[in-house]
Amino acid sequence: MADQIPNPESEGPSGGWGSVKSIARIYGENWPTPAALDTLAHLNKPGGVMCVSCAWPKPANYHPFEFCENGAKATLSDLTSARCTPDFWNDHTVAELRSWKDHDLEKTGRLTHPMRYDHQTDRYVEVDWEEAFSDIGQRLKALPRESAVFYSSGHAGLEASYLYALMARAYGNNNLPQSSNMCHETTSVGLNKVIGSPVGTIVWEDLEKADAFFFFGQNPGSNSPRFLHPLQEAKKRGAHIVTFNPVLEQGLVSFVNPQSPVDMLTGRETMISDEYLQVKAGGDIAAILGLCKVVIEADDAAIAKGGKRVIDVDFIAEHTVGFDAFIQCVRDTGWVDIERESGLTEAAIRSAGDIYVRSERVIGVYGMGLTQHSQGALNVAMLVNLLLLRGNIGREGAGCCPVRGHSNVQGQRTVGIAEKTKLIPMDKLKQLFDFDPPMEDGTTIVDAVKGLMAGEIKAFICLGGNLVRAVPDQKDMEQAWSRQELTVMISTKLNRSHLFPGANTYILPCLSRLEIDSQATGPQAVTTEDSFSHISGSLGKRTPASAHLKSELAIVTGIAKAALSPNPKLKWDEWTGNYGLVRDLIEFTYPKDFKDYNTRMFQPGGFYRGNNAHKRIWNTDEKKAVFTAPHRLNALSFEDADGRFRLVTMRSNDQFNTTIYGYSDRFRGIEGTRDVVLMCAQDMAAAGLHEGQNITLVSDFNDGKRRELGGLSVRTHNLPQGTIGAYYPEANTLISIDHHDELSKTPASKAIPVRIETGQPSKSI
Repeated sequence: MADQIPNPESEGPSGGWGSVKSIARIYGENWPTPAALDTLAHLNKPGGVMCVSCAWPKPANYHPFEFCENGAKATLSDLTSARCTPDFWNDHTVAELRSWKDHDLEKTGRLTHPMRYDHQTDRYVEVDWEEAFSDIGQRLKALPRESAVFYSSGHAGLEASYLYALMARAYGNNNLPQSSNMCHETTSVGLNKVIGSPVGTIVWEDLEKADAFFFFGQNPGSNSPRFLHPLQEAKKRGAHIVTFNPVLEQGLVSFVNPQSPVDMLTGRETMISDEYLQVKAGGDIAAILGLCKVVIEADDAAIAKGGKRVIDVDFIAEHTVGFDAFIQCVRDTGWVDIERESGLTEAAIRSAGDIYVRSERVIGVYGMGLTQHSQGALNVAMLVNLLLLRGNIGREGAGCCPVRGHSNVQGQRTVGIAEKTKLIPMDKLKQLFDFDPPMEDGTTIVDAVKGLMAGEIKAFICLGGNLVRAVPDQKDMEQAWSRQELTVMISTKLNRSHLFPGANTYILPCLSRLEIDSQATGPQAVTTEDSFSHISGSLGKRTPASAHLKSELAIVTGIAKAALSPNPKLKWDEWTGNYGLVRDLIEFTYPKDFKDYNTRMFQPGGFYRGNNAHKRIWNTDEKKAVFTAPHRLNALSFEDADGRFRLVTMRSNDQFNTTIYGYSDRFRGIEGTRDVVLMCAQDMAAAGLHEGQNITLVSDFNDGKRRELGGLSVRTHNLPQGTIGAYYPEANTLISIDHHDELSKTPASKAIPVRIETGQPSKSI
């Protein structure tokens, strides 16, 4: 029961005064102008700016304050008064900055001028925009087309993203990997395989009608805190919430609503999860199969008694395939095997399963705890199996809800940033722009990194992001990154990817979405797509951090003009002057998704681009939803062994992706450091370790390569035995680039095989 769930090692519930104090601390550290408060007041509302942090939807009936702690931190960080001008490099070299922490780089402030790396001085020097574009263009022209990669981070709006993809294809390749390759590509591939949709099936109104939410590997307290408001409302109306997660996350334990005067004055908590099952890392397949076993047994009992069926037999007969093979697999799997692989007791799974059986409308919520495994696609398919059993996809109050990360990561895929040609209407591009788009698939992030290491990839253009820090095999990536012929990074602040310059390296500073984007026809709005497939307009109101900044779209078109041969159909200058013309192009290219685009973009809550699976139209090969019989009970690519642990990479309460706002992870009781490894007391005792002891984590991937992360302090934490935790992105150095989901190549960051060594190695950075 909810009142029996232990508390994480924290100062208290999520939200509440802890959230307010955390925002106040970031405000004090960044000293933005008072106008930042006006930005927060209009964040995620029609006519305002859409948050630069996560992709959680914007409700049509919004709250007085429609931002969360993480959204506020991202906003205040973008609007900081600190500036990283060309003068910064008078006092610092790139070699020196490599010893700085990520947070120290973040604190240098907003970049103000375009910069080029100078090898003689080991510093970045100011460069004129046109000079930068010209040199970048000439170098791209000289390279073999397949050797250049056009990466995007999930931040840039739909308009810039559409033109970025167009530029890459006009250049001659489909090398358009994106940050989703490292997190939810498993959803794009795995979910699409079984229901014919690469995105979730629910809309906002479903949250208000669900009887139960089943969470798997998703942490709203740190990653999507605004989700806690509809969860609190669900609890008030009697809905149940069940969580499966190796880590006891405070946001799914209890919540104090910062927008409720009563909650804030009294400290009244809403207990979120009714059941919290700390599954072993990689054990979700077994856990979900156990839930399905409970459903099938309840259906058998109903048949024996002549009662109402528990399984939705009519839905299954009309809308699915593979049911018989799946049911036989469930019946053949014993509870002993389920308990062993999940790390959970039969009684605990049965208790959770009973909630599922009693609930008429269920939403299955998941995050990277399912997707970042070597069998991540099977994880996703198993959750779909559970939902299909009772017809919980394609009806009110029910469905599949993958929670995306960056604010436009889903939308960028929608408008063409994709390496798979089958996802792109190439005929429309040929019709619109009078060129023959390349028809060979491009590269994923995993293959791009491997190509970089092999010397086959010679150039990266990065539309945002901190790719060197975000990928596996960090140390090798740093070396390979510096061997490139051309590196171009469109950025707002310094990050570690800037510190390994290649032969020709540029930092091109861009506007924040929060800032006024003035072009030839006046201030421009951009649009983003949220996790529920809704498109919202965003209008920046703040004065740009520097008069020398360009918008992401203007930078894309500047590179395109310099790198591509003239084509009268490629009207880069016109599009830069009026983003509405770009939206017209998007509507023509994707007419079903973007009908009346310019007219509807400021609709409260955004306009819905639709989802066939939401309507029970299945765009799978079978034209039906697919039950999947699992071929294994865990999501691992390795076996357990003495001394081998399953490492889960985690984010703190004080970060967003690779951006580190500070060193306060109050939900886990960790202050002032990120150099920790979390273990349960039993594992510490068995390994002969004590609290605070310095250790080194060593990869146990068994590919003959040593990967290590040292200088870590052991901390006792509530985790399943055999599962340990460390922070992302620091722990990425322990992941092999070859350790990824079989179907999507998403890195397997949520179950990394490691061993522990004691001693005094070099500290992590």
